[in-house]
Amino acid sequence: METINLFGASGHAKVIIDIIEAAGNSVGVLYDDAPYCRGLCGRPVLKAADTTVTGPMIISIGSNRVRKMISERYPLPYVNAIHPTAIISRTAHIGAGTVVMHGATIQSDSSIGRHCIINTGASVDHECRIGDYVHISPHATLCGNVHVGEGSWIGAGATVVPGIKIGRWCTIGAGAVVIRDIPDGATAYGNPAKIKQ
Repeated sequence: METINLFGASGHAKVIIDIIEAAGNSVGVLYDDAPYCRGLCGRPVLKAADTTVTGPMIISIGSNRVRKMISERYPLPYVNAIHPTAIISRTAHIGAGTVVMHGATIQSDSSIGRHCIINTGASVDHECRIGDYVHISPHATLCGNVHVGEGSWIGAGATVVPGIKIGRWCTIGAGAVVIRDIPDGATAYGNPAKIKQ
């Protein structure tokens, strides 16, 4: 059994606590610098500014940019949280600090970066390449050989067809159907997905 600390004490952290415990591990210290945050799920929350932040750690914050900032500020040992109901190919690679939630699927020869969120029921098919700090939202589907750049957010229920490349720090709207490549920094939504002008 491993004891894992969390940085971030909000709703996202509650889900990660469930995942850690479902996998037979325990939650140690929770850190959060929000002034209103004193406790979560019956556990005290320490202010990172007032103490030494230690690992092993998972950053339990939904914002991709904030996860990147925290990981760069605290170069700690980061670990993964993978729910027992997730299906992950033995040939898939998952980077440190990534969370794979209930019912998610990661297929063969896919690569998931560091500090990603593969959310509830999300599907990442064969040979996908997912950069660091990406969030694949609940029930989003990435078909085979999709590439998603650093920091991008794929909205709930979105579908990305095979072979598509989504750039860095993009936002793909909920329910979008992506049939063309999306450049860095773009926001796209609709069916078929169109870039917001």
